[in-house]
Amino acid sequence: MKQWKFGMVAALATGLAAAAPMPVVTSFSILGDVAKQIGGERVAVQSLVGPNQDSHAYHITSGDIKKVRSAKLVLLNGLGLEAADVQRAVKQSKVPYAEAAAGLKALKAQEGHHGHSHEGHHHDHGEFDPHVWTDPVLMQGYAANVANAMIKADPAGKAYYQQRLTAYQTQLKKLHADTQAAFNAVPKEKRKVLTGHDAFSYMSVRYGITFVSPQGVSSSAEASAKDVASIIRQIKREGIKAVFTENIKDTRMVDQIAKETGVRVSGKLYSDALGAAPANTYIGMYRYNVNALTSAMKK
Repeated sequence: MKQWKFGMVAALATGLAAAAPMPVVTSFSILGDVAKQIGGERVAVQSLVGPNQDSHAYHITSGDIKKVRSAKLVLLNGLGLEAADVQRAVKQSKVPYAEAAAGLKALKAQEGHHGHSHEGHHHDHGEFDPHVWTDPVLMQGYAANVANAMIKADPAGKAYYQQRLTAYQTQLKKLHADTQAAFNAVPKEKRKVLTGHDAFSYMSVRYGITFVSPQGVSSSAEASAKDVASIIRQIKREGIKAVFTENIKDTRMVDQIAKETGVRVSGKLYSDALGAAPANTYIGMYRYNVNALTSAMKK
């Protein structure tokens, strides 16, 4: 009898151990959502940089180093989004990590930047533009990288992760088709937008939109008075109506440009971080942005 009881307890214990979700740490909220969509019930995801917070301005804390060390998997964006201290802490933790943007066709940090005089600006991103999430087509590969990293860290969940990846990629394909249809309904000459920093180049290239911004690829880059003056001239010259602040940034510069050009600020875009519903998932955030952009462009 005793032996039977012990066997039951042991079986229960292993059952419980198997049910405990795998702790995954992601560098920022958009990647955190992708990890949740693919990992489902098998993962417990924590993001170092939360909703409405700026990854460009984040430096790792001792509390976050502890989070990283207790994870079974760390997911980074890559392409220079994460600062050197974050990369160092992850490597030193010896926890397996993967970069979600690995192997994707990245834009050079100066490509796709329309209407800028940024060549002289130093930003700390390096050679490539890290904002791949503004292109839902690239996000299918991004999601696949996340799924592969999870399968490596938790091989028993392989079928589960693959199934969820397939379902998520289907949603991303629909997101791309809907976005294309929405922008195609706007005349090409009206597809022009002012934002705070240069976060939308991938969207710009994919859907034929001109984005103008006073700051470079990193939101910590300073815009010069000359840049701002040239943007004000461009808005007036080209009749840009879509002017947006961002959820991660101080809005003063965009507000000042809007005031000087007499253009009303159209609202807020979610650039490098999720926000409150409906922007609390990547797909929700993207749909919100597309809707806000197309409404403003049509005015």
